Amino acid sequence: MKILHCADVHLGSKMDSRLPAEKARERRMELRSSFLGMVEYAKINKVAAIIIAGDLFDSDRPLKKDKEFFYNVVKSNPQTDFLYLRGNHDALQSYTRELENLKYFSDKWTAYRYGNVVIYGAELTAGNYSSLYSSLAPDEKDINIAVLHGNISDTVGTDKIALPRMRDKNIDYLALGHYHTFQKGRIDGRGEYCYSGCLEGRGFDEAGAKGFVMLDITDRVRAEFVRYSCRTVNVYDVDVTGARDDYQVYNLVKGAVACPKSDIVRVIISGEVGFDNADLAAETQKRLMRENFYCVSVKDKTFRKLDLADYEGDATLAGEFVRLVLSDDGLDGELKRSIISVGLKALSGREID
Repeated sequence: MKILHCADVHLGSKMDSRLPAEKARERRMELRSSFLGMVEYAKINKVAAIIIAGDLFDSDRPLKKDKEFFYNVVKSNPQTDFLYLRGNHDALQSYTRELENLKYFSDKWTAYRYGNVVIYGAELTAGNYSSLYSSLAPDEKDINIAVLHGNISDTVGTDKIALPRMRDKNIDYLALGHYHTFQKGRIDGRGEYCYSGCLEGRGFDEAGAKGFVMLDITDRVRAEFVRYSCRTVNVYDVDVTGARDDYQVYNLVKGAVACPKSDIVRVIISGEVGFDNADLAAETQKRLMRENFYCVSVKDKTFRKLDLADYEGDATLAGEFVRLVLSDDGLDGELKRSIISVGLKALSGREID
């Protein structure tokens, strides 16, 4: 038997973080496309059920078009059950469509059986987060899957999954949602927990491979992460220390960035630079790279190479600021350099972390 585990689809997300309006619209459609592709993958591979471990929608009040999209996908795939557990984003979303192959969970453990495989799920609330664990009692003879949405923790909470309380409960696989990157670990000697991650990276804080998890179940559960997204968000840290001009910075960046042209890229340039127009390095790199990838962002974390002689007779505010910092005997050299770097960025209008 095969079961698919996904989570954090976030249908209806604006996808406008760092993206121009036109590309944000494209990304919203690509989010739907990834979901459709995943369901088609499940159909081809004869998946019995798709577990959605929370945050199917991006909002408690999803737009009608997003809900209808989901319902139409479910209705068009009667061969597959969809087991939908609400997460923190869609916790107040009310169910409005009853479909034979669309199954729901509540604030009490609900179980769905597929032969000797039983899938248990419950939505964490302020009223059940402490008592919920004691009411879960799967049969050790079955293959048992549990579904929850929240952060793995050692303690209980409305958004916490107390892993110690899931031990010794005959759980073979704990399907989780909330964390947007694939991650897995052990519950106990018998079972493992797994975050499937989201389907599409929506911002630079969601970089890396995205997709879902395929469960192949025989006498035990075998979980395999399936990379499946329209695009990948990539973040590269590039040290450009010693670069003498924009072109050398560009070559260092170009040598470090290795991903398909269809991807989204953020480059963080760092290190000590000293050429005259270094303040414009980030914008220059963005202009040079923007034709190479779907979307490019460049963050400048470089600091200027300091030469006291450059500021001895500088009558500008920048010169006065540098002299003031350098004359402070209470600061060590490294801290002085950091303060001056931030100050010069601010004075030149550059972004400061």
